[in-house]
Amino acid sequence: MELRDNLSTEEQEEIMNLSPAYLQQREEWKQEGIQEGIQRGSLEGQLSLITSLLEGRFGPLDAELSGLVGQIAQLPISERTGLLLSLANLSRSELLERFREN
Repeated sequence: MELRDNLSTEEQEEIMNLSPAYLQQREEWKQEGIQEGIQRGSLEGQLSLITSLLEGRFGPLDAELSGLVGQIAQLPISERTGLLLSLANLSRSELLERFREN
């Protein structure tokens, strides 16, 4: 115990860096960070795509249509895909009504 107390901060860091358990934990943290980044990027991409498709169909989005972007992203993928493919055949009011029912 006394030996550890006499180590400098630099020496303690070197020991931690060499510890297999520490290295494994550090790698796990790194992988978790990568996964979180991928998930965030995927969600941002989905939101951007949905926004673009709505803007393409209805023009600049007002608050009401902007509010649908997150709701559409939360739909199961098959339902979301069907909805986005049918946008050309939906009026603004039909789209809004669909989400008022949910």
